[in-house]
Amino acid sequence: MLCDWLRPIIMWLNPGDPPPRTIIATMDDGLQLFWDHNISSYTPFIFENIGCLTGNWKYFTRIQLFDEVFYVGNISVRPACDVIGLQRWKNHHAGLLRLNATNLLRMGQEYKVRETLRLRLCKNNVLILQDDGRIEIDLDSKVGREVSKLIPFLHTEEHIRPQPEPSGDFGCGLELNIVIQVVGSRGDVQPFVALGNELQRHGHRVRLATHGVFESFVRDSGLEFYSIGGDPSELMAYMVKNPGLIPQMKSVKEGDIQRKRVMVGKILQGCWESCIADDTLTKTPFVADAIIANPPSFAHIHCAQALGIPLHMMFTMPWTSTRSFPHPLANLKYSTTEPKMANYLSYGIVEWLTWQGLGDVINDWRKTIDLEPISATEGPRLAETLKIPFTYCWSPTLMPKPADWPAHLNVCGFFFRSPPDFTPPQDLDAFLRSGPPPVYIGFGSIVIEDPPAMTATLVNAVRSWGGRAIISRGWSNLGEAQSDDQIFYLGDCPHEWLFQKVAAVVHHGGAGTTACGLRFGRPSLIVPFFGDQLFWGNMVASRGIGPMPIPRRSLNADNLAEAIRFCLHPDTLAAAGDLAREMSEEAGVSAAVASFHRNLPVDKMKCQFLDSEPAAWQLKQNAKSPMNLSKMAAGILLENSRIDTKDLKTYESKSIFIQTRRWDPITGGTSSLLGMYKDILTASSDVVIRPYKEFSRARQQSEPELVVIESRNPQPERSPSESSRASGTNQTDEDWRVTGKAVEGSAKSVGRIIAYYYKGVLVDIPGAVNEGLRAVPRLYGEEVKDYDNIRDFKSGVSAASDNFAHGFSHGLTDIFRQPYEGAQKDGIRGAMKGLVKGPIGMGTKAASGALGLVAYPGQGLAKSLHSAIHSKTRKQLIKARLTESEYLARQSAKAQSSCPDVIEAFEAQQW
Repeated sequence: MLCDWLRPIIMWLNPGDPPPRTIIATMDDGLQLFWDHNISSYTPFIFENIGCLTGNWKYFTRIQLFDEVFYVGNISVRPACDVIGLQRWKNHHAGLLRLNATNLLRMGQEYKVRETLRLRLCKNNVLILQDDGRIEIDLDSKVGREVSKLIPFLHTEEHIRPQPEPSGDFGCGLELNIVIQVVGSRGDVQPFVALGNELQRHGHRVRLATHGVFESFVRDSGLEFYSIGGDPSELMAYMVKNPGLIPQMKSVKEGDIQRKRVMVGKILQGCWESCIADDTLTKTPFVADAIIANPPSFAHIHCAQALGIPLHMMFTMPWTSTRSFPHPLANLKYSTTEPKMANYLSYGIVEWLTWQGLGDVINDWRKTIDLEPISATEGPRLAETLKIPFTYCWSPTLMPKPADWPAHLNVCGFFFRSPPDFTPPQDLDAFLRSGPPPVYIGFGSIVIEDPPAMTATLVNAVRSWGGRAIISRGWSNLGEAQSDDQIFYLGDCPHEWLFQKVAAVVHHGGAGTTACGLRFGRPSLIVPFFGDQLFWGNMVASRGIGPMPIPRRSLNADNLAEAIRFCLHPDTLAAAGDLAREMSEEAGVSAAVASFHRNLPVDKMKCQFLDSEPAAWQLKQNAKSPMNLSKMAAGILLENSRIDTKDLKTYESKSIFIQTRRWDPITGGTSSLLGMYKDILTASSDVVIRPYKEFSRARQQSEPELVVIESRNPQPERSPSESSRASGTNQTDEDWRVTGKAVEGSAKSVGRIIAYYYKGVLVDIPGAVNEGLRAVPRLYGEEVKDYDNIRDFKSGVSAASDNFAHGFSHGLTDIFRQPYEGAQKDGIRGAMKGLVKGPIGMGTKAASGALGLVAYPGQGLAKSLHSAIHSKTRKQLIKARLTESEYLARQSAKAQSSCPDVIEAFEAQQW
């Protein structure tokens, strides 16, 4: 054990709870050596196991602080990672005498030491973390420092007063069309099925939009379904090969990256169609009134912006910046950065890397739905910038809500559906009855590169352990041909039923599988492949309900057998049971629905004549104030000839405006200028490239193809001169058609050059400089006034007049106000600062007020022109809403019963 004099010093230095870690070695006295992932790849920590192997760790300090740890007596060293370097030393008279060179200890071997042991990790033999899907972020590097500057960070930590979550869900009083957009495996989809069923119980119409392979699963659950495209098995195979955000060179060479980008483009379009398309099975019209989505669907914010409806994000792992812990996909490495700041920055860096890979795909798709492209500085953090409500579906018992998350972010609990009615096959039932509860082993929808090798590892581990096991074949078709008395090879079976009948579970760490195991109090070993799976493995280990996760590349029969023994230890079983009892008091799905309802702008969504229906139209007749109508109310009035379709305008219950924020006039103007030149260069290259592509396409289509034609009624043969004339005429027509398209493409490119130039000079650059001038006071801590979003020329003129009045009035008073307020706060020093701030504020605010007279009306005019030119999506939305309005008026029983009241209320408004 540790020397008595060392223990109190270490405990005094670091009394907190341990961060996520990887076991390096275990001593026979219960002491274990770890890597701490949150600090550095080279930072070892010591933990002492209190009460055998229950996982109730007491935190000590970094070995580097003392450089040595002494153990006295007979010690067994059992490495828990692939290879570690240790040095043995002996206290010999005058000093330390090294007994031998660094030994490489391998997992599965045990080393007995009789003399005093000094452990020193050598950087030459540092543990190389296997590919677990995380990104190593070196915040000390030049790139890390530069990228960090792009991420807003509040250096003074906000103290958000924790507020108790409201108990109960009183609903929102509206019956909405809700589309739930989910990208992922079945484990990602299944929690949202439970959510959809709960939403239905509140009177909502729910459509789950996901991959086509899950159609029967979704429809059998009673939900509407829409396929967004994409192949989840192909996506899983890609993620196994490329577990991190940065792909391997092999995938680049094989074209996997381009195929994934094409798939994402199809999914984006599928998500948009899921918001407005009729049901593919019943042909019932559907237009979404609200969107619920998980972040990997990517289309969520953009669809909500195009429709003007509320959006609520839900996910199984942290996706919002916090100081409490780093992003699950980030492996931080730093020495000078403050830990809380490093945690916070990791989220922005992961989002930034994601946008670098898919930002152009998203912007190209946005153009197809008449939305303007998003800048590279705004795209990565849209959800946080726009304060999109976010509900996280993990247990607050397992990981509470971070203290720095505001009220629109919630942690509600896991999403569980009711256990399905399931009758097991006879062979499975017989196996379960024939002996003690087995251990479940399965990797679900993970597509494993070498299934036979994985099968051999699993079988050898079970044989070595000696107990009974169920091995799920999964998407990789694991297992041997026949089951036996010790191992049963399982096909499809509901986890909610099966996990009640097993002793422990070994799986890949999907959120749904993890939650199900915890729900029934089953210890879990997680073998992470990619994504959030390592995150869940660390969460399980931190509560002592399973060993540390074993990355799939480190998995072998020996460490798997040892991990199963850990899971079946009485203390581990007791810890899992305790957590299950705590979680049984949570109602994750109900809490998530309540969170969704609380964050809806209900007052803005209500129909003027039908309180339970959401407004989708705005009706304005003559000079009367506009009325907000639901699709049902509008359909009733249209059906009874009280209004005309030309009087209806689409209504936005939740408008989303995406603005490019500026830090100062220099960087703002420069970036806008560079953006203008980039657009002009791209359009200039298209002057040549577009005609070339058109001629190349025509040449490929005109290549001769050998075709044998047999005719039963042969026609009289044409003379060679007639055939030649006909062929020549057709070829000439085709050449002219291709030439015309080429000229048209080139002419459009020239037009874009001119448009980019004038828009940049007259709108974008003045607007960027103006916003930079407005932002300057923020650099020295002053609040900057925000104006209403500019939607058209009228709102642009209004913003210009407000900015002019505010800029000159506050700019002139700053010369006196800043020194006075500074003196009040900080005496002479504050007054001196005020004497500097005053002239700066006067110059920037007055300049912004003057420049805004040009910039804001110009932006409004550009918005009006864009809206007039790009009207396809607006017309598409009007058509879809009219179709559903007419359908509801004719087919809905509620519309039939409400018809007299709606007409009477409408006519009363006409007086």
